[in-house]
Amino acid sequence: MPGTALPQPDPGAPGGGERSGSLRDRLLDAQQRAIDTGTVPLSLRPIVRASWERAIRGAVDPDRALPSLEHDEQEFLDYRAGHALAQVMPVVRRLLVDGAHDAGLVVAVGDEHGRLLWVEGDAALRHRAEDMLFVPGADWSESVVGTSAPGTALALDRAIQIRGAEHFNRIVHPWSCTAAPVHDPATGLVLGVIDITGTDHAVAPHTLGLVSATVAAVEAELKIASLESAVQATLRRSRMVSVGGSRAPRAARTPLSVLGPRRPRLGGVELSPRHAEILTLLAWHPAGLGTERLASLVYEAEGSPVTLRAELVRLRRVLEAAGEPPLESRPYRLGRELELDAAVVVRLLGQGALRRAAETYAGPLLPASTAPGIVELRAELAGRVRESMLADASADLLAAFAEREECRFDVELWRTLLALLPPRSPRRASVVAHLERIEAALR
Repeated sequence: MPGTALPQPDPGAPGGGERSGSLRDRLLDAQQRAIDTGTVPLSLRPIVRASWERAIRGAVDPDRALPSLEHDEQEFLDYRAGHALAQVMPVVRRLLVDGAHDAGLVVAVGDEHGRLLWVEGDAALRHRAEDMLFVPGADWSESVVGTSAPGTALALDRAIQIRGAEHFNRIVHPWSCTAAPVHDPATGLVLGVIDITGTDHAVAPHTLGLVSATVAAVEAELKIASLESAVQATLRRSRMVSVGGSRAPRAARTPLSVLGPRRPRLGGVELSPRHAEILTLLAWHPAGLGTERLASLVYEAEGSPVTLRAELVRLRRVLEAAGEPPLESRPYRLGRELELDAAVVVRLLGQGALRRAAETYAGPLLPASTAPGIVELRAELAGRVRESMLADASADLLAAFAEREECRFDVELWRTLLALLPPRSPRRASVVAHLERIEAALR
């Protein structure tokens, strides 16, 4: 796709917000009513309406919410260099960034949490974007800044376009953007997001296809890299043969159970909360995690590598008791893959097996954990299950899912259930009554 034309701006056209002033005024009025009443107008696009509802529940301030910059420069650069998307940036630059300079656009690549890693493209536009902290290292997750293409694409795990005043954050109203998530081709898990930002031409009809095609090219490149790593791993394992020259039979993966309120377990061994957190993070990141990165995901305050290493010594004893090979280091990774129940849920969702996914999803991932990495994974997994249910579940499956404790006040989910129920269903009255209780509680 080299040479694919990016949408070109009209040199004489003002910004998107100015070009559709009446629409922006209507959206501003709708937003103020939503903040005052807790009820978002049905006239909004469904994905925007649901995002605004999440922003209101999360108490995002539409006038003052700005992304946070939590890391010092060297720490951020080290993190970015070690991120999985660093190896595919040449593909992104060739397909998007090279054309963005002439098209008056900004191209951003963020991690799976919504933190921007690279912001490149038109220099003048990047300078303007700095006023709203659209810069490398800034957290543009939906929970921090409200509705935006990068953050909402990650929240929904789908490609999305947000135009002007559809942003919940009024600081972002002069901008429009198109974004799509990037997935690990081996696990299906979200690795990050690719975004095009500018004025109205950033949401031109073919921009979404262009971003999606770039994501496909990036995922193909990641798959090639993964296959090359697998070949190297196979060569290493081929050296581990018995004295007689025959390969030892491959053992089944040991289950790692971390979903729901039950005590986490590795096979038949109960795990401490900290060991469950570390094993979950390593199972979720099979390529491994460096010391600093793993410490930042495990500890709420600044994690000490010394403290982490001491914990890993104790974890090695647990793995030995469970019959697992020791951890590998530089980076830290599992000696053998585990059957993580959270990953099984993701795999079933990808296969469209929603009922089996709902049965396997026993509840939030390590619900008592406050480790930053676990908090992010818990939200990501819950979001993927929820969006799959909203998109494809039958009425009876969605009804059972809606009764879960974490779904009791999910307005969009209960509205979707009401729309799915047949007109004469005896469930309709109870669903309507429950919606009325939710809306009364949100007022």
